[in-house]
Amino acid sequence: MARRVAFEEKLRSLHQDLIEMQTLVEKSMDDTIKALKTHDVKMANAVIERDDEIDEMELKIERKCLAIIAGQQPMASDLRDIVGVLKIITDLERIADHCSDISKYTIKLADETYVKPLIRIPKMAEEVKIMINNVIDCWIDKDISKAKEVLKHDDIVDKYFEDIVEELIGIMESTPETTRQCTYFIFIAKYLERMGDHATNIAEWIGFTVTGDHTQVHDG
Repeated sequence: MARRVAFEEKLRSLHQDLIEMQTLVEKSMDDTIKALKTHDVKMANAVIERDDEIDEMELKIERKCLAIIAGQQPMASDLRDIVGVLKIITDLERIADHCSDISKYTIKLADETYVKPLIRIPKMAEEVKIMINNVIDCWIDKDISKAKEVLKHDDIVDKYFEDIVEELIGIMESTPETTRQCTYFIFIAKYLERMGDHATNIAEWIGFTVTGDHTQVHDG
């Protein structure tokens, strides 16, 4: 019994670390879009620097997971939980990478007047952030039904991406001198679309953690 109590405490510690990593990633997302909207190079650089901190957190959690597997010999359901954490931190780290990627474009665009006010891109980013926030909550609660709801937001993100690209192509066709900037914004929208894909990956791992089948969140 004491061994089980100690094991569950280690799992709770892992979950807390995961929430802390999620919080950092969400801050990077907020700062990324704010910096893009306001041409804030200092904030963009802070996002790029924070990526190293998030990388370190990923390694810290990974080491904890491997130590638990090696020292505790977890049973199947617990092992799925730990493997789920390993997969989730990889997706969170890649989301942080994309924040850094967008911030680099913010720096490149810092001295330029945007071809149009940023409206859809911030809305798209907000949908992605909702996905990330909700999917980690779902994972902690092991709630497959809520994880399925996360996938609906991915459809919204994909639609934003399609609309943004279509609009930017139209701008480039009518004003070819904006091609470089519009291309940068297409890249930025693509990074946001990929973030949504990573949140979807996490939702799929909820299904794996609970049932052993990562396709469960797509059923029904």
